[in-house]
Amino acid sequence: MPIYEYRCGDCHQVSSFFTRSINAELDPVCAHCQGRDMQRRMSSFAMGKTTQSVHEQFPALGGNSALDYYSDPRNIGRNVEESFQRHGLDMPESVRDNIAAAREGTLPKDLDI
Repeated sequence: MPIYEYRCGDCHQVSSFFTRSINAELDPVCAHCQGRDMQRRMSSFAMGKTTQSVHEQFPALGGNSALDYYSDPRNIGRNVEESFQRHGLDMPESVRDNIAAAREGTLPKDLDI
């Protein structure tokens, strides 16, 4: 479901139009002055990134190796957090505390290594 942007030739304001499909006909009317002299603009777009792609793009954050991902303290417990979210469960405060402590460099109590 694309969103198209048009600039009004009368008031020079930009208006956005949401369509159901790429093939949908669109007769844009300026949302600011109701003018019909509209020119389509090239819109910016966003592209989602995975954690891995961010680490690959910025080596200082995690390096090129998949093993570096696990040595970054920000990633400690991420799988546990995502699992609780995926299953729609509330994470117990004790688990949250252990993850926070591990990210700060403290091993959780009762952890046998």
